[in-house]
Amino acid sequence: MTTSNGNLFDLTGRVALITGGNGGLGLGMALGLANAGADIAIAARNAEKNAAAVAAIESAERRAFAIPTDVTSDSDIDDMAARAVAHFGRIDILVNNAGATVRKAPEDITAAEWDNVLDVNLRAAFLSCRAVYPHFKAQGGGKIISIGSMFSIFGGGGSGVPYSSSKGGIVQLAKSFAVAWAGDNIQSNAILPGWFMTELTQAIPETQPERYDLINRRIPMGRWGDASELQGAAVFLASRASDYVTGAVITVDGGYAVA
Repeated sequence: MTTSNGNLFDLTGRVALITGGNGGLGLGMALGLANAGADIAIAARNAEKNAAAVAAIESAERRAFAIPTDVTSDSDIDDMAARAVAHFGRIDILVNNAGATVRKAPEDITAAEWDNVLDVNLRAAFLSCRAVYPHFKAQGGGKIISIGSMFSIFGGGGSGVPYSSSKGGIVQLAKSFAVAWAGDNIQSNAILPGWFMTELTQAIPETQPERYDLINRRIPMGRWGDASELQGAAVFLASRASDYVTGAVITVDGGYAVA
C-alpha cells in the first residue's frame, strides 16, 4: 500500500474496482482515480457504455478493464473480483457505486420493486465488500468507498422510499466494515453526493424548471455539481492521505445538507 514518492494522493500502482462505473458519477470518480494514477476495473452491465468508459480511462493513459456485471447476481459479484485480480494482479480500492431507484408513492411500490432497489444499492455493496476482502487481507489492506446520497440523511419520499432506505443503510454498512476490518488495515468510508448533473438529471432544468430553481435556492453554492467534483473526495479516500480515516461520512453537496 505504498507508492514510489511522497505524494500522499498518488495512486500509481493501485487498482480500483468500481461498480456502475461506466457513466455518471461512477465514471466521474473512475476518471479522477485514473488521473491520480490508478488502473481501473469497471463492473457494469451495458457493454456499449463499458467500452466508452474504458476508452475514456485509457485516454488518461491508465489501464482499464470492463467486467460485464449484474450486481444482483451473487456469482457475477464474486466473478468481478476474481477477474479484476486475474487481469491486474491485485485490487486496492473498491467503489460501491451501482444504484437503482423507483419513483412511486410508497403505497404503490411492489415487494419486487423494493427488493430490486435494496438488492442493487445495499445488498450488492455488502457482497462486493465480501468479495474483495480476501484480496485486501492478503495484500495487507485496502480502501472501500461506498456511495450514499443526501437521502442517507433526509427522507426521500420523492426519490423513492426504498432508495432512501438503502442509502441510509449504506452509511451503516460503511461504518460497520470500518470497525470489523480495521485490524486488517482496511479503511471503509462513505461519500454522500448531493444534486449533480448527470445523464439521469440533465433534463430537469427544462422539464421541471420550478423544481430545479427550488433546489438551486436551497444549495448555498447556488448550483448543481458536476461529476468531476466528486473526484477529490474519491481520490482522498482511495489514497494514503486517508490511512487514518475510517467510518467517515463525507457530504459533497455544495452545502445542501447544512442549509
